[in-house]
Amino acid sequence: MYHRFTHGLSQSFRAAWRGLLVAFKGERTFRIMIAFGLIAIAVASTVPLAPFERLLLLLLTGFVLVLELLNSMVERLADLLKPRLSAYVGEVKDLMAAAVLMASFFAVLIASFILMPHVVTLLQQL
Repeated sequence: MYHRFTHGLSQSFRAAWRGLLVAFKGERTFRIMIAFGLIAIAVASTVPLAPFERLLLLLLTGFVLVLELLNSMVERLADLLKPRLSAYVGEVKDLMAAAVLMASFFAVLIASFILMPHVVTLLQQL
């Protein structure tokens, strides 16, 4: 019983990693968002932040990345439906892209509010 559980669990993790690789290799926007997320985490690591601020930045980064993965999934599913056959398919793709855009905008806005005072202080010390 334990072996079946761990075997199934390891297969699930392998599938998840394959999905991340597919997204990383095939989705330019996903790579860009990972880069921005890493930059935000690097900056957050160099300035004195409260634990909840670090947690919020990490949560925002993860949320935007997950939303981008969902966007990629919806686009692929919509493409299976032949977007030229229905205007709704194009609208679904546009709405999903808009959701990612809005989440990204607010993530940057919140990150700016958290990080900007620390970055300004750091630059003044130089």
